[in-house]
Amino acid sequence: MSDIAFLVNGTPVCVEGANPTQTLLDFLRIDRGLCGTKEGCNEGDCGACTVMVSDERGSRALNACILLLGQLDGKAVRTVEGIAGPDGQLHPVQEAMVAHHGSQCGFCTPGFVVSMAVAHAQGRKDHDTVLAGNLCRCTGYAPIIRAAKAVEDAPVPDWMKNDLAPFPVEISSGEGDEQSKTFQSKVFAKNAPPVAGLGERADSPFPGAFHPRDADDLAAWYPENPDATLIAGATDVGLWITKELRELPKVAFLAGVKDLQTIDRTADTLRIGAGVTITALLDAIEPLHPSFASLLRRYASVQIRNAATIGGNIANGSPIGDGPPALIALGATLHLRRGEARRDMALEDFFIDYRKQDRKPGEFVEAVTIPTRAPALRCYKLSKRFDQDISAVCGCFNVTIENGRVHTARIAFGGMAATPKRAAAVEAALIGQEWNLDLVQAAREAFARDFTPLTDMRASSGYRLAAAANMLIRYFHDLAGTAVSVQEVRP
Repeated sequence: MSDIAFLVNGTPVCVEGANPTQTLLDFLRIDRGLCGTKEGCNEGDCGACTVMVSDERGSRALNACILLLGQLDGKAVRTVEGIAGPDGQLHPVQEAMVAHHGSQCGFCTPGFVVSMAVAHAQGRKDHDTVLAGNLCRCTGYAPIIRAAKAVEDAPVPDWMKNDLAPFPVEISSGEGDEQSKTFQSKVFAKNAPPVAGLGERADSPFPGAFHPRDADDLAAWYPENPDATLIAGATDVGLWITKELRELPKVAFLAGVKDLQTIDRTADTLRIGAGVTITALLDAIEPLHPSFASLLRRYASVQIRNAATIGGNIANGSPIGDGPPALIALGATLHLRRGEARRDMALEDFFIDYRKQDRKPGEFVEAVTIPTRAPALRCYKLSKRFDQDISAVCGCFNVTIENGRVHTARIAFGGMAATPKRAAAVEAALIGQEWNLDLVQAAREAFARDFTPLTDMRASSGYRLAAAANMLIRYFHDLAGTAVSVQEVRP
């Protein structure tokens, strides 16, 4: 077991003998009696459990139901009970929700309020995006959006700034344990009454968790503990705990590995550390690959994007992950590390079979490199909902045309096979041919040679094949300058 210290609504808390994989939601509701944070889906979809988490990087909205205590050491958490001021004065978004009738049953309201308060502190006005991860089935979104707009110019209350005060600039470098210890002693020491960890028992299988300081630290430890679970954002692992009720006796939390969270740009390439969140990746690639950025804008919700990492999206090997098809279409190179040994491979070669990757025991994803230029890259996601939904089909196209003929083609799909996969037969049908609509129509038949998709609750096999083939037509018109957005209606 381990001791974990963090702030809850400004109060220092030290959880002695904590189970590091206990969810923050359970801790708040059961141990602290903070029941404003609701349990809805318990898988990061509904947003009823949204909390504000602050550290040296700033404040962000996260889902407490799949946020683990081991991820919170040294951070500050603010629940809906802490959104109001210390003397009970309401936050501007709370006042606006009342004034604009933004609540009916009230179950979802705490999550909305926290998401809106974080966005208000950040000065964001893209309310539809901010609230895509908060679901309401009573009020409807119109009065909630009106409430958000009403406070756009309201000043941020002073108490909402307090969570950032304990984080000195020097700890953002992540250099060594001493700074962390200094930070802990300054902020938490002696001020935090010990709280026994939930589920603590003499025969507990949770001896603690490993918190590597940097990639070298992780590389030295992981080969000796190849059965351990690496946890970055926990947006996937969290569901193992809440839905499968799995116990994870040996874990490593990667949030403190700062050198896996960098994005390094050269003239021709972008090297993206495995620990880069989807939010940070979206911001970095938007000026370079706007279509890829638009795809990532539909990657779950703000809360999930704030936690999920591109390394986790790759390493979990999901056939419906939205990141790999775009990366494969870009010709991404994957960088793996085991101890001091490193190796590189084309990303498409990493995926062997369903949830099976070319990764040795004790080896981890270190980074992925993509080109900075790919003007013909287009990414299309098909799902039943525009926001906050899993892809039925995700297709990414990167075709270069020279002198009217197809010179190169990289076309990759998710949701069409047991792994993210290139459409090799379609590519072969295109390369060397004159680029026109007749060619595209003829090449559609090759999709059946590339894929035999399954039928599930999201789509039938036949629908997936037809949709993938139609995406190629959409791509042709997209490159020709025709508007093809699914959010646009043309006569």
